[in-house]
Amino acid sequence: MKIRRANERGHANHGWLDSYHTFSFADYHDPQWLGFRSLRVINDDLVLPGGGFGMHPHRDMEIITYILGGALEHKDSMGNGRVIRSGDVQYMAAGTGVRHSEFNPSATEAVRLLQIWIQPDRKGMTPRYAEQSFANAAPGTLHLVASKSGRDGSIAIHQDADLWLAKLQPGQQVSHSLVAGRHAWLHLAEGEVTLNGAVLNGGDAAVVSEASTLTLTASQPAQLLLFDLN
Repeated sequence: MKIRRANERGHANHGWLDSYHTFSFADYHDPQWLGFRSLRVINDDLVLPGGGFGMHPHRDMEIITYILGGALEHKDSMGNGRVIRSGDVQYMAAGTGVRHSEFNPSATEAVRLLQIWIQPDRKGMTPRYAEQSFANAAPGTLHLVASKSGRDGSIAIHQDADLWLAKLQPGQQVSHSLVAGRHAWLHLAEGEVTLNGAVLNGGDAAVVSEASTLTLTASQPAQLLLFDLN
């Protein structure tokens, strides 16, 4: 297991946007942290009221956004227009090309989100959009957010990657079995947990390979994303 501490991440403050980069992104470059397996980006973004990303293009990338607090207004060239709120997951397969914008529609409240990019297993796919709400997800269990097959009601993505979400109260514990040849990336969005004996705090991440079981125990209210990757 290797731990990526929150204070080691890249950081960019643009005034309207305060962003922490787990992996190399934009002007932040660290050859040790270019991504992990098919996972390319985890940005922890705080967008101030009225701020946002104007219309811009993407292609051949699986883009997942998770709202930790506040609301975000999404528009794209596929005709989607949504306001997603705390607990919502948004998925966009950029495929052959898509343009989109993301703005904080509030005049008073910042929005905090995790922006995740996963490299697809095939290029040139037809762009698509999906969303799900986990605002009322039961605490103390792992919820499957995304998977290659879309199993168990999860969002189907173009990569052999499972994304799990857990919300934990103090004392609650979850476990995840990692089969041979698979790799795990854990991102702790907030709170404090112990992962196989190592203490993680909000913004910390851990990479685990060649371990059969990941056991997570919360010592503070916590929220985490677990990626099970090929």
